[in-house]
Amino acid sequence: MGPHQANRSSSRADRGPQAVHDAVICVAAPSLAVSGRDGQLRGDGLDGFYQAGRRVLARCELRLAGAAPVPVQGLPVSAGEARFTAVARVPGDTAPDPGLTVERLRSAGGTERITVHNTGPREVRIPCEVSLACDLAELPAIAAGTSGPELPASVSDGGLLWAGEGGRVRVVAVPGPDNAMASAGLLSWDLVLPPGASRTIELRVVLEPAGAQPAGPASGPTTAPWSAARIDCEDGGAASLLRTALDDLRGLLLREPGHPLDAHVAAGAPWRLGLAPADAAWAARMLLPLGTRLAAGTLRTLARRQDPETGRVPGPLRHAGPHLPPTCSGVEAGLLFVTVLAEARRWGIYDRDAEQLLPAAERSLRWLRSSLTPAGYMPDPVPGGPVRCDVQAHAHRAMLHGADLLDAYGRPGAEEWRERAEALRRRFRDDFWLDDRAGGRPAAALTPDGRPVPHLGSAAAHLLDTGLAAGGGVAPGLLDKVQTEQLARLLAAPELDSGWGLRTLSAAAPGHNPFGHRGGAVRVHDTAVAVAGLAAHGYEREAAALLRGVLDAAAVFGHRLPEMYAGEQRAPDRVPAPHPTASRPAAVAAAGAVQLLITLAGIRPDVPERIVVVRPLGCAPLGELRLTGLAVAGEPFAVRVGRLGTAVVEEAAAGLQLGS
Repeated sequence: MGPHQANRSSSRADRGPQAVHDAVICVAAPSLAVSGRDGQLRGDGLDGFYQAGRRVLARCELRLAGAAPVPVQGLPVSAGEARFTAVARVPGDTAPDPGLTVERLRSAGGTERITVHNTGPREVRIPCEVSLACDLAELPAIAAGTSGPELPASVSDGGLLWAGEGGRVRVVAVPGPDNAMASAGLLSWDLVLPPGASRTIELRVVLEPAGAQPAGPASGPTTAPWSAARIDCEDGGAASLLRTALDDLRGLLLREPGHPLDAHVAAGAPWRLGLAPADAAWAARMLLPLGTRLAAGTLRTLARRQDPETGRVPGPLRHAGPHLPPTCSGVEAGLLFVTVLAEARRWGIYDRDAEQLLPAAERSLRWLRSSLTPAGYMPDPVPGGPVRCDVQAHAHRAMLHGADLLDAYGRPGAEEWRERAEALRRRFRDDFWLDDRAGGRPAAALTPDGRPVPHLGSAAAHLLDTGLAAGGGVAPGLLDKVQTEQLARLLAAPELDSGWGLRTLSAAAPGHNPFGHRGGAVRVHDTAVAVAGLAAHGYEREAAALLRGVLDAAAVFGHRLPEMYAGEQRAPDRVPAPHPTASRPAAVAAAGAVQLLITLAGIRPDVPERIVVVRPLGCAPLGELRLTGLAVAGEPFAVRVGRLGTAVVEEAAAGLQLGS
């Protein structure tokens, strides 16, 4: 064990989940790099390069003349790259200014370029050392602070080599080091820098895994399965948000071995750099205005995981807040499967893709039928769990979309699903709506014995998400007109609207915690759903206020929205507080940002009928804007929205008629 190893292993006590809100995270799924803003990887916390869920390099500390450079800046360049700038004084120099500039350009894929530049007037001779270590620990153990000791190193050609249970890791340096010490995990160079000269050292981290290969990166940045959307408006933050969101999603793209065309997105970094069925389906749905390829690849991936007997799409348990037990995202994913396919058809998915996926959608409908309670509700998890209001919205939408699909392809059963949806609407309005002197509200859930859980949160916004219907219309929802109007008021009230987005639990509810994942924090995904739903039902002022709040929050986060942030009330002397363990980037946050911006144009297509309806927000919260690089019917689509909310379609597929 080297001199650093004893100290490192003894310091790794069980510290619980690690905070990442200040970390610089690079992601090119399934690869990942995490460090502080100084760029040093110290082997503590989550620091390191990761591949296939293992930390392949825990420590990468740079020293010049025995001292760490002074950090100046550390920022992401893109989802997959980060740049760290530091300065260092030349030994013996008495001048006040640093004579050396150090740049580290890091790639999530496992490379780091260290460039030392002499900005002084005389030649510099200085030793450069990089201290390296590897533990091949798995991410869950690292997250819990129980990663174990570092592995012993051996000298390899041009670098160091470690071997362990997860395979072998090699770090290769170009140019090769002047000295390599395996016992200390140390590579060193003697740098000679004339005035104005630079020297670059590149480190490459290579994992030779034991066992099967995991899902790999989906593709390069030029082959993302969506179009290159762009927004031009007076608010430059909107363009930055859209650009960053698509870059984040590109960094999260994955494909399975043997299925190179079936790209889907990982849930988020650093915690869930793999497939989470509900998150992947939501992201694919929200990106339908940019084309249907991501939806097709995601649905094919989910279909391969679907239980062929029951039709269920499995998913992990997740927290549901202080008033409900953990629930299973597989319920949501199975219902979304039907909706994503039906709406992809409205946006113009190829018939061959839709027909290939139709049997899986029919299995999802059979699973839905078999899971319903005698009262016709969808419990979560199945069986015996509570009946959540948002899950009923997903189920109702799946019933109507399932009927559309069955009709479109001449399959039986469509009328049954429409009748079930109508019956669900009647029961829901009686059982879930709680009357009070303030106008009433929907219950968050019904317990298994039928008691309402009265606490309101952002999940209620899903009741407004009724989905695309024929002719570019909006499908009927579970609430009647009066209830919908009341829900719009509730979503706009300060108990739910923090000023930066919707809280997952009302600030007036018992158990509210502004940092609670489902207990009061702001989730971008739910707020995006609310904005789209409010806009579709004509509540433009409420939609615009929520949208503006998220855009303002995005500016604080450098336009890279985290999965969630604290639901504290907005005030002139306050900015949104980061959640310490939130994923960033996160698929549903990035895709939600895309949906927020495209909602401004109100595009609702029905490609089989060759119709597209464009109903932008009449209040034009961002002023005049132009959206280009969208895709309807597989062809480019562009729209301009004026200051008065009038829309002009500037580019569209031939034969596509503008509906009303």
